Formats: sequence, C-alpha cells, structure tokens
Amino acid sequence: MIDVNNLFKDDYINKEVVVCGWIRNHRRQKDFGFIDFNDGTCFKNLQIVYDKNLNDFEKIQKLHIGSSIKVKGKIIKSEGSGQEIEMKLLDYTLLGDCPEDYPIQPKRHTREFLREQAYLRTRTNLFGAVFRVRSIAAYAIHKFFQDRGYVYFHAPIITASDCEGAGEMFQITTLDMDRIAKDGKVDYTKDFFGKKASLTVSGQLQAETFALSYKKVYTFGPTFRAENSNTKTHASEFWMIEPEIAFCDLDGDMDIMEDMLKFVVKYVLDNCPQEMEFFDKYVENGLLKKLNKLINSKFVRVDHEEVISILKKANVNWEFKPEYGEDIAREHEKYITEYFDGPVFIKNWPKDIKAFYMKQNDDGKTVAAVDLEVPGAGELMGGSQREENYEKLLTRINELNMDPADFDWYLNLRKFGGCIHSGFGMGFERLLIYLTGVDNIRDVIPYPRTPGNCDY
Repeated sequence: MIDVNNLFKDDYINKEVVVCGWIRNHRRQKDFGFIDFNDGTCFKNLQIVYDKNLNDFEKIQKLHIGSSIKVKGKIIKSEGSGQEIEMKLLDYTLLGDCPEDYPIQPKRHTREFLREQAYLRTRTNLFGAVFRVRSIAAYAIHKFFQDRGYVYFHAPIITASDCEGAGEMFQITTLDMDRIAKDGKVDYTKDFFGKKASLTVSGQLQAETFALSYKKVYTFGPTFRAENSNTKTHASEFWMIEPEIAFCDLDGDMDIMEDMLKFVVKYVLDNCPQEMEFFDKYVENGLLKKLNKLINSKFVRVDHEEVISILKKANVNWEFKPEYGEDIAREHEKYITEYFDGPVFIKNWPKDIKAFYMKQNDDGKTVAAVDLEVPGAGELMGGSQREENYEKLLTRINELNMDPADFDWYLNLRKFGGCIHSGFGMGFERLLIYLTGVDNIRDVIPYPRTPGNCDY
C-alpha cells in the first residue's frame, strides 16, 4: 500500500499500486465512472477511472460518497484536464460503507454548517487545507527555535498565578459545588491543591524561570481565557507561542519576533503550495502577494506616542478617538500599517495599560513593551522587556493590588542572579488566520471552545 502523496511526487506511470482512502465524489456514467479519491496525505484528489469491462461494474457504481475503500489499480497519464495522472481501477474492497445522508456531499457548504459537523469537516477542501497548514506551521515554529538552540519548555496547565492580572481565568476544583451553593462557603484549604487554582492564561512567568537557567527557551501549548467574547478572534481555549530570552533587551526581542514570523510564513509557503494557492483563489484574493510582501519587508519600529500623533493628524473621522496614554483600536491598527505600507512594531507603551511585569522606562510613564501590527490582521504578537529590578517590580505589584505572596518565587528571580531578559507571545490561531485568510478563529482550531460551546 502506498500514500497518494507519493504518487504525485515520483514516477509510477504504468505501475500497479494499492491505496486506501475515502471517496470524495463519484460521477457515474452509463459505461464508465470517475471516483475522486483522497487518503489525507495530500491536498490533491486522485482520480480513479473504471469502465463496464470490470466484473463488479454494477457494484462499483453503487459505491457511496464518504465510503472508505481499498483500491488496486494502474497509474496512467490522465487524458482529461485538471490532473497529470489518474488510476485505472483493477480491483477494490469496500472497507466502510456510508449512507446516502452523509453530511459532507460534493457541494459548497457554509462554514457555519461545517462547524456543526466539526468531526467530519476536515474531509472538505477548505478544512483539509486549513489543518494541514496548521500542522506545517506548528512544525516551522519548533524548527525555528530548535535550530537556534532554544529549550522547549512545557509550562503547567494548572496554576495559582494570574500572569495577566486580569482575573479572566477558569477555576478548577474538586470541591462539592452543590454543597457550596447551599451553605455559601468555600474552604480552599480542603480543595485538591489546598488553594484556589485555575487553568493557565500564559506560560510566560514560568518560562522566565527557565530562561534564567537556559538563556533561550520557548513554550508552545494551550492557554485558556474565561472571557465572554463572541468575536471572530476570541476563543476560550487557544495555543500560544511564548519565547523568553535572557540577556536580551527590547530591540533584540523585536529582532527575534521579525525573524520568527518571516521564517514561519516562508516555510508554510514553501511546504504547502497547493493549499496556499487554494486559499489565494477561493478564500482571500491576494493572500500570496500579502505574505510574500511581508517576507521581504523591513518592519518599522515606532513609539506609541508617535503613533497617536500620526492618528490625531490623520484626516479621518474615527469611531474611537485616539488619545495619548490609551490603547489603540482596530481601525487605528489598520491605518498605521497602511501609513507605513507594511508591518509595524509599536513600542514603549503607556505603563497604566500594560501588564505588571514589563520593564519600566526612565520616563516613569511608559514601559518597554511592543506590539506587532501587520497589514490585514492588526496585532499579531506582543512582547516586552521584563522588569529585572526587584523593588520596581514589587512596587508595581502593590500598585495593582496584587498579592506579593503569590509572586514570591517570581520576585526572587530578580534577587538570585537576575539579568535583563525579554520575551513575547503570539496566539497560534491568530497566525493561522493571517496565513490562510480564514477569518474566524473557530475555523482554524479543530474543536473550538467558545462561550456556550464545548462540543466534541
């Protein structure tokens, strides 16, 4: 038995082969028929042709779409358009039949319908392409860091630390919730961990501990946010890439962010040409041009204050008026990338709108933080130089009414051989949205977890 992918790569003309896979489409004629066959090893279908000279011609004509079959046949040059090779059927075995009401018929389905059939949607061209790109992009991320000597760190999923300080965390417990509902009291000392515990929102803080031993580390794993948001870019469970680098300042951090993004985009373009051409033709016209332009761009670096000045001077009737000391909106991100005609690092953000762990600049008003804005997607990555000064970090924790006792180990990193260090985070699904042009996070993650939805 051979993978269909190999049939398109090597010369099998006039050779007999055996393949196993699924029927994507079955076009029946009076004296012959065509089966679009796919085994999942590549984006292309293999066309299988047969005629009435076969003993089982009538049985073959009854094969249903969606069925799994084992096929023996001869590879020949295709006489029709659309494919270079095809298989002339010699023999077959029905491995798994499929009823007439199989949901994935050879027609255009809405993405909303396919979310309801998430366990089958990878059998369509769109989602077959999406999740192959997801796989290749994940490998590219690991390759980028592994080739550069980073240690892959597995951050804990269960934690007692709120990295972002926002409190949007899923709590976990072994306590009897029905009993607590009756008496209204929670005694966390009797819980499994003896304290309040949650699912992680980020592996950054723990990754910093490893960075101060290994110099260069990265995490790549699931994170969770109990944020009741139903936008196209938010999910309750998603994957994050979070490198942490010792002896690295904000400029070095931006260098790594730019290098990594360009590497991953190029790797996907080089290794998923058929899928990317499909996206460019059917999902986002101009996608390939956009991605190739990014690879060849020099990312602009500009302070947040200057960005606000540019926005204020723009002859635009903003829905959200840009203000110094405040965050920027999606419309602002779009304008800035168009203004500079490419990706933009916005750096040195107002301290009051950023996380507690970010390096405080000498002006007392800003922190050494950076967001990467890319054309067509807005914010793709965010990072910062981490505060290495013990007293400044402790003061900031107190200012935000956080309990220093919860971060004693994190604070101690600044006492026990601390150093300048930086890192960043990138939501993997947000990258996939950018890579594929598929604009909803629910369609680039296998089984999305969103408010009110925990199916499969």
